[in-house]
Amino acid sequence: MSRTLPQIRQRFRVRALLLPALRLALSLGLLALVLLWLDPTALAQAFAAPHPGWLLLALGLSLPQIVLSAWRWRLTAHQLGVPLGLRHAVAEYYLATFLNQMLPGGVMGDAGRAWRHARSEAAAGQRAGAWHAVLIERASGQLALLLVALLTLAWSPALQAVPLRLLGLDGAAAAQAAGATFWLLLAAALLVGLAAWRWPTVIGRLGRAVQHALLAREVFARQLIASLLIVASYLAVYLCCMRMVGITTPVGEVMPLVPWVLLAMAIPLSIAGWGIREGAAALVWSLAGLNAAEGVAISVSYGLVVLLSSLPGALLLLARRR
Repeated sequence: MSRTLPQIRQRFRVRALLLPALRLALSLGLLALVLLWLDPTALAQAFAAPHPGWLLLALGLSLPQIVLSAWRWRLTAHQLGVPLGLRHAVAEYYLATFLNQMLPGGVMGDAGRAWRHARSEAAAGQRAGAWHAVLIERASGQLALLLVALLTLAWSPALQAVPLRLLGLDGAAAAQAAGATFWLLLAAALLVGLAAWRWPTVIGRLGRAVQHALLAREVFARQLIASLLIVASYLAVYLCCMRMVGITTPVGEVMPLVPWVLLAMAIPLSIAGWGIREGAAALVWSLAGLNAAEGVAISVSYGLVVLLSSLPGALLLLARRR
């Protein structure tokens, strides 16, 4: 055992260094591909006339966004019998948001707040509930975002035309798109089935927690309203970023596209969504018949605004270190 333990530790150290490096390389690689695809002159023109007033408004909108997200987390935790104060939840949410921007994957900050809450005295005997609260709270937000994205399909003629444009490219491209979608859905189903078979007790407990903290009649409406308001704040910040860089495209044309770009950020393969978000923006804007360079410029501005709005979490991190 004394011989194998150092080897196990060394393997974990290699993984701990390799995965962040791969995610950083993926972010930089995707950004490079987007820049090679676009016309640099068009991208530079999109940043030519910034308006600082819109930046201040976007940063101002981040405050109620964080408070409402923390309230949703507190509501979820209380439903699972884990006490959580609102002030503490706001501080933890700021810290988690900042760490999500700095660490690979975009979820390490959320894992950190779940871990700290599980180890706190308030969660004594309810550590599983503390972890479930964060998982369910984040899932609630993603489901609301997906719901809004699906609703935009009925609103936007440009999005309704996307499948026809994809199919109209050529038969081979359509077959490749259909094949890729099939294999992605199959992989997701296999992962869910494997998790249910490998950890039936864990999945069963999580399912009961979802039923009690998210789907229960007394809490479902509050969860849905809070999550929809948070999604609305994401959209508002994104539109502020559009006006901030001087892009005057009508809001009605841009609004249906934004949820699909935000959904792409949920893929935990890069650092804070960089690269994936810009690639999704270029693709969605292009398929909708808009200027892809403008979509990328708005996406980059949004990433910078989210980073700036998370800086109170950096101050909290410094204070806790001291």
